[in-house]
Amino acid sequence: MGLQPHEISRGNRRALALDPIFWAKALQLTLLCVVAFVMLGAGQSRFDRLGHELMCSCGCGQILLECNHVGCPDSARMIAELRAQLATGGSDTAVLQWFEAKYGATILAAPIRGGFDNAAWIVPVAIFLLATLGTFWVVWLWKRRALKLAGAATGIDGSDLSADGESNPQDAELRERIRRETEY
Repeated sequence: MGLQPHEISRGNRRALALDPIFWAKALQLTLLCVVAFVMLGAGQSRFDRLGHELMCSCGCGQILLECNHVGCPDSARMIAELRAQLATGGSDTAVLQWFEAKYGATILAAPIRGGFDNAAWIVPVAIFLLATLGTFWVVWLWKRRALKLAGAATGIDGSDLSADGESNPQDAELRERIRRETEY
C-alpha cells in the first residue's frame, strides 16, 4: 500500500523511506537512466565511434569496422591507419580529415559538419519544405480559380456561394446526377 500525497507533504520522510512503491519507482528510474546512458553510446570508445564514421575503401559499401567480406584487402590496413592516427592524439575532426585527404570525400560515411558540407544537410530539407509549401500554394490557387469560375458561370460572385457549395437548383441537379452515375 503506497503513501497518499497528503502523507508525504506533511514531512513524513521516514514513512516514505519505508514505502516499497517509492523504492520500486526509484529502481525503475535508475534502470531507465542506465539504459538511456548505454543507448546514447556513452560507453562507446573513440576508436569505435570514428571507425563507424568511415567507409571501407574496397568498394563493398560497408562501414569500415563492419566490413565483413572474406579477404578484404583494405579493411585491415585502414583499421591499422585509424589506430595510428588515434595514437598521435589528434582530434576526431583531424583524423577524419586525414582519411578524407588520403582516400577522398567518399571515405566518410556522412559529411563533416561545417563549411560547404552544411549544404548536404540543409538543401534536402529546404527542398522538401519549399515543395510542400509550393504544393499548398498551387492547390489554393486552383481552388480559388474554381470558385471564381463557378461564380462567373452562375452570374454571382464566388463569395456568395452557400456553405454547402450549391448556388442554384441546376447545381443541385447536376450533383445528384453525378452521385447517381458514380454509385455501384
